Amino acid sequence: MVRSKKSMMLVVSLILALTMVLSACGSKDNNSSTSPSASSGTGSDPSAGKTEKPVELIWYTIGTPQRDVDKVMEEVSKYTAEKIGVTVKMTQLDWGDYDQKMKVMTASGTKMDIMFTSSWAFDYVQNARKGAFLAIDDLLEQHGKEIKAALNPAFLEGSKVDGHNYGIPANKELPALEVWRFNKQLLEKYDLDYTKVTTSLDSLEPLFKVIKENEPDVVPFAMNKDYSPVLPYDYLIDKLPMVVKLGSTDYKVENLLETPELKEALNTMHRFYKAGYVSAEAATTPSTDDLMKSGKWFADRAATVPFADNLWSASYGYPVVSTQASESVVYNWSVMGSLQAISANSEHPEKAMEFLNLLNTDPYLRNLVDSGIEGVHYEKLDNNYMKNLDESKNYDMPTFSLGNVLLTYLNEGDPANKWEEYATFNNASTQAPTLGFNFDTSSVTAELAAVQNVKSEFWSALMTGTVNPDEYLQKAIEKFKAAGLDKIIAEAQRQLDEWRAAK
Repeated sequence: MVRSKKSMMLVVSLILALTMVLSACGSKDNNSSTSPSASSGTGSDPSAGKTEKPVELIWYTIGTPQRDVDKVMEEVSKYTAEKIGVTVKMTQLDWGDYDQKMKVMTASGTKMDIMFTSSWAFDYVQNARKGAFLAIDDLLEQHGKEIKAALNPAFLEGSKVDGHNYGIPANKELPALEVWRFNKQLLEKYDLDYTKVTTSLDSLEPLFKVIKENEPDVVPFAMNKDYSPVLPYDYLIDKLPMVVKLGSTDYKVENLLETPELKEALNTMHRFYKAGYVSAEAATTPSTDDLMKSGKWFADRAATVPFADNLWSASYGYPVVSTQASESVVYNWSVMGSLQAISANSEHPEKAMEFLNLLNTDPYLRNLVDSGIEGVHYEKLDNNYMKNLDESKNYDMPTFSLGNVLLTYLNEGDPANKWEEYATFNNASTQAPTLGFNFDTSSVTAELAAVQNVKSEFWSALMTGTVNPDEYLQKAIEKFKAAGLDKIIAEAQRQLDEWRAAK
């Protein structure tokens, strides 16, 4: 899902195995280009943009704003102006700010052409239904044929909303698989065996205790305000308490807050918080990026992909190792984990699609946007390998959010067959019971807004262990119910039953 530098918000898209895609998109032949003249993808007639002044595409995407974005976009624009007659202006909005700022900007009609969307930030399904995105079915046929050829059809089929495509999914991994990550330097310093850690939160406690007693400046269990325990449930809307249990045969929609699994996890988290294993500011911390870069952490939880340890280690500049924290499951939110959409208000929708087509099929452009300028931010090695240079700290992009990951260069330590390994990873997964079901919230919008307000009051504090669940969980349940949660669950159950009957 990500590159070395890349935060694993893995989140994640694809429904079927990627065997054909991997062989087509991940081969050395596809990635052998190191210069504009050698790259193969064009998206349209290369001379098309030369007869008139290039148009500027405005691109909003997620991630910690990077110092050299404008410098890199200058190089991108030189290439795309020649290829397809466009220049590109990218604006990054930080992880914790992206969702709210994009809501405000789209509602106010802020000028933009391309925007990042997903199941977990600036909700893809809900915003498609609200009219924020342009339906791109015709544009894909006219200017996105190379995208359709590169992607397994399941990507586009699985990301349809009410029968239409509104975004281009990133070509990457299929399931969601969570791992416990560890700062290997601290494991070795205290001779701690991380392989004995299981999917249970409690299995982490002996290791946390050692770190807390010996490393007062280190956060034993790093997390931000969006943390939630891994539980055997499928969220109908990301991190709202309407869920269906994994492996369900009755497809019953439940209130997560009333499940025994959550209560147990919250009790453990509160014990961790009181012991000082969790930062006192966890419930209000938007991102742990700075903590990761400092090395002042011992463990956290992250979504993973094949060889992710290599990616994280290269990004942070010190070794990171991991072990499994959850089952490997394909969810709606993982299928729609990273997409680029065209704004419904774009003044240049055809050019936007041409750019997305080029970005997702042209190795030179894809790696320029992803890793920056060769010789400045990274060094190109033999056989499609690269290594970051010191200046990469000024351009450290989340690869998974930018498009076709299978076109990106390999990092030192990655096996040559990395992309082929994604097929194995994707096949070793199960499907969530509601895969393919998209809850239409139009009849419960008032209740959903009220529930969101209650969530902002209780969710982060409960999930990070900041407050005592014996005192606050029941209060939260009562407030969620008063806000209309039961009505939302009933409507979700009705739609789910109809969806099952139609299948």
